[in-house]
Amino acid sequence: MKSGERINAYLAHQGIASRREADAAIAGGLVFVNGKRAKLGDRVESGDKVEVRGKAKERYYVAYHKPIGVVSHSPRENEQGISDVFHFKVPLAPMGRLDKDSHGLIILTNDGRVTGKLLDPSEGHEKEYVVKVDRPLRPGFLKHLSEGIELENGVHTRPARVKRIGEASFAIVLTEGKRHEIRRMCAAFDYRVIELCRTRIMGIRLGILKPGEGRELSPAERQKFLAALGIKGVE
Repeated sequence: MKSGERINAYLAHQGIASRREADAAIAGGLVFVNGKRAKLGDRVESGDKVEVRGKAKERYYVAYHKPIGVVSHSPRENEQGISDVFHFKVPLAPMGRLDKDSHGLIILTNDGRVTGKLLDPSEGHEKEYVVKVDRPLRPGFLKHLSEGIELENGVHTRPARVKRIGEASFAIVLTEGKRHEIRRMCAAFDYRVIELCRTRIMGIRLGILKPGEGRELSPAERQKFLAALGIKGVE
């Protein structure tokens, strides 16, 4: 039986590179173990010294306000994706999804290390939304949402922080990402969502960004964001 950890997995677990990025760096001759150039498939033992030499990939993190009508992933024919309407100096990918009929904050990045850590529901990363429904909120509705409810097919939602902000609107903080979760939660009580906006992902806020606008995270935001995800090493 082979011992140790595969070199690409080691680099990913250390937060130095995603597995794909690690494979590219190894193939490019940039990774060394105990001073010797690593090969794809090499394994790392406890106590080994692992180095990534050469110029590190420049990584970017952008807060983007996705407009209504823009698809966050895999647009179909006659649909617009984020890359069709927002252009940056390097290709960026959206982290997570936001419904076509919703708008608000989505993080765009070329850092493959972020994806799994941000989207893993077991990590409990907060996402905040403002929701407007088609009629006044009934007594007890928000309490049910805060405690977690059962959706169709026996699916249960986690407890959430919920706050009323208007006669027919509320803010909700979720730590999971079930498909169309908020719309399904409202539909369970015969409400129809007429506007849904994501205003925060972890410590990153939408702020004054208008639909279609994006901004790079500040150095302080980036540092806190990566630290909260447990990502360290080369940025």
